[in-house]
Amino acid sequence: MGFSNFRDRLTKSRQTLTRGISQLFRGAELDDEDFDDLEDLLISADIGVAASHRIVEAAKKEAKNKSISSVESLNSIIHSEMLGALAACKTVAEIAGRPYVMLVVGVNGVGKTTSVAKIAKYFQQQGKSVMLAAADTFRAAAIEQIQTWGQRMEIPVIAQHQGADAAAVAHDALTSAKSRNVDLLLIDTAGRQHTHIDLMQQLKKITRVLGKVEEKAPHEIMQVLDATTGQNAVSQLKHFNEAVGVDSLCLTKLDGTAKGGVIVAIAHEFQLPIRFVGIGESAEDLRPFDAKSFVDALLMPASK
Repeated sequence: MGFSNFRDRLTKSRQTLTRGISQLFRGAELDDEDFDDLEDLLISADIGVAASHRIVEAAKKEAKNKSISSVESLNSIIHSEMLGALAACKTVAEIAGRPYVMLVVGVNGVGKTTSVAKIAKYFQQQGKSVMLAAADTFRAAAIEQIQTWGQRMEIPVIAQHQGADAAAVAHDALTSAKSRNVDLLLIDTAGRQHTHIDLMQQLKKITRVLGKVEEKAPHEIMQVLDATTGQNAVSQLKHFNEAVGVDSLCLTKLDGTAKGGVIVAIAHEFQLPIRFVGIGESAEDLRPFDAKSFVDALLMPASK
């Protein structure tokens, strides 16, 4: 997907920013009130208080050196600061060793199971052999959904019945993946809030069981976040990170929200690698995250 299509999918998020930035200019240089308005605008776009303050302070510093008298010059500063925040994120891990175990977690309703299937499709297209594990044994529909995706993509799925021990499913899947010399094992887990003590303990049990089968497994715990929830996504990540340690992120539904700036807030606070972003319904709309393409699409610089 080219830049123009990616930009189109971020229309709601971009409009929140670009319209507000344009309205700051009243034919004169920016003053303190304008910078306060800019900070409010950035916060309203879910860029977060800390990241928004950092961007505004950078703009103020630049304004002391030379006047900021155009949308383009202000956009350039914001663009640079956003890229700086995203550049601080760690690099995504290589899918190396066999099998590489990716445990996928998140709260209910973020699109986790569908994302697991799309991620499987992506790596399959990269030439990796993939196996799926239906460790969301809480919902029968989740098991059926993963099995259906597996059949479509001709990817093996390890599953048991609804209500089965999720850790046992994960154990069986990793044992099978090792015997088949699979490149990547993707484990879907039940959606849970951080307040679901039993389910959070279940996640910890899954990681312990995997570690007994393969010393370093899971090699990556990926949390799926729904971008439409804005700052709630930041809160969710904080709780999961404290509970099990999150290694990477997948942000879904960027195409349907004005809160895409939350990616900057997350990057600023956690510095975790963002492996994938979802910008539509089809499998091709889940794509590897590229910081520059994202910031370009969010601000639509004049050069584009």
